[in-house]
Amino acid sequence: MDRTIPDTADVVLIGSGIMSATLGTLLKELNPSATIVMLETLNDCAQESSEAWNNAGTGHAANCELNYTPQRTDGTVDISKALQVNTEFDLSRQLWSYLVGKNAIADPRAFIHSCPHMSFVRGKEDVAFLKRRWMQMAAHHCFGGMEYSESSEQIGAWVPIVMEGRAGDEPVAATRIACGTDVDYGALTHLLIDHLAAQPGFSGHYLQKVTGITREFDRRWRIEIEDQSSGDLQSLTSSFVFIGAGGGALELLQMSDIPEGRGYGGFPVSGIWLRCDVDQISERHHAKVYGKAAHGSPPMSVPHLDTRIIGGKRSLLFGPYAGFSTKFLKHGSLTDLFGSLGPDNILPALAVARDDWRLGEYLVGQVLQTASHQFMTLQQFFPRAKRHDWVPAVAGQRVQIIKPDSQRTGVLEFGTELVAADDNSCVALLGASPGASTAAFIAVSILQKCFSDQMADRSWLAKMRSIFPSYGVDLAKDAEVCRQIRADTAAALKIENV
Repeated sequence: MDRTIPDTADVVLIGSGIMSATLGTLLKELNPSATIVMLETLNDCAQESSEAWNNAGTGHAANCELNYTPQRTDGTVDISKALQVNTEFDLSRQLWSYLVGKNAIADPRAFIHSCPHMSFVRGKEDVAFLKRRWMQMAAHHCFGGMEYSESSEQIGAWVPIVMEGRAGDEPVAATRIACGTDVDYGALTHLLIDHLAAQPGFSGHYLQKVTGITREFDRRWRIEIEDQSSGDLQSLTSSFVFIGAGGGALELLQMSDIPEGRGYGGFPVSGIWLRCDVDQISERHHAKVYGKAAHGSPPMSVPHLDTRIIGGKRSLLFGPYAGFSTKFLKHGSLTDLFGSLGPDNILPALAVARDDWRLGEYLVGQVLQTASHQFMTLQQFFPRAKRHDWVPAVAGQRVQIIKPDSQRTGVLEFGTELVAADDNSCVALLGASPGASTAAFIAVSILQKCFSDQMADRSWLAKMRSIFPSYGVDLAKDAEVCRQIRADTAAALKIENV
């Protein structure tokens, strides 16, 4: 990466995770002459939530995550959120396919592999729910090919280790869709940034901490920077700033002092995985198997037994077990939560503490769990699991959004949200899941919001349609285009298509 930070830039990207890498890639494709500076506090890119072992790498397409399909009071299942996430992931597939097509990514198998997505439940009530969910989802073209079974033999054929050792009279059910994926977002981020670094007008800088973001009289932004190696101070100005620093985004948003960011706070949730690298076990399980979340748990804590392929090595992850830490980043400080509180967001934070006490109760219970309790949860998915085959691994830190609300003072939001200045010259991405999987959709949303004039330009519009052939089409409504897009991207990415 470059050592000399320029004095000015058209775009500054703060953070070097999948979001900054994706937005930078799109901006360079649309405007090759743009000067872009990327700043990162750590010594490499993708070291926080984008790092492979810090997330489940599901390629969230809402095939298996039951929290995206809540049951209504009349017993029907609401699949609207699942459809939204499902088609947002299609944009990521289209961007990656475009980059493979122009040889910006030489081999997609460096970051993506086919991996069936499954939901698995036990007990009559949950079996009935899963069957209703499957009936509604399988009837929609976006989830075509989804299979359902209550047969122990069939489920055992799909995922042997999940069924072996299980009581034969226990009601069980599973859905399976073969065209799911496992994605290494850490590897993908490196590929994108390597591609950016090879282009004129882009410079990336590690070990550079942003210490100030202020608006100048000419409406440009001045970014103050401290070199983490030498302690040297420097600044640059830019007409557009993207704050994509994961859990660190809230502090940077507060630095900018834009009125639109006032009242926002953050609630950190940590996580622990159990990881198995024993080949004889990981080779017998090829799927991502999601269960139902415990009552009161955050969405990122839905239990799942995942196949992971990282650096060519196949492993299994189970978890995550939720926990609480006052850090906002895995490499952050224990003072992060307290430092984020101020006069403008203390009331929203207190309102969340009042209204979402079940979440706090759940997290306390998770923190107090013993290793034996944690392993018993794994055995609900893998009855014959042996403790010596599994080791704990710390997952990435997530910061859920505390959002100002006129009715309740403040609410806890699960998901992601863009907070932009009134003139759209500065935008911060707050929140967590589905995050990485919908990075292309979020980047397109930023372009539409902050570069609306250019997006209306004929040349930008034509380029957008070459990158995203479905641009302007609702894939949830247009079955023919949806099927064609998925067939084309599956071929380009060398993954299964159903």
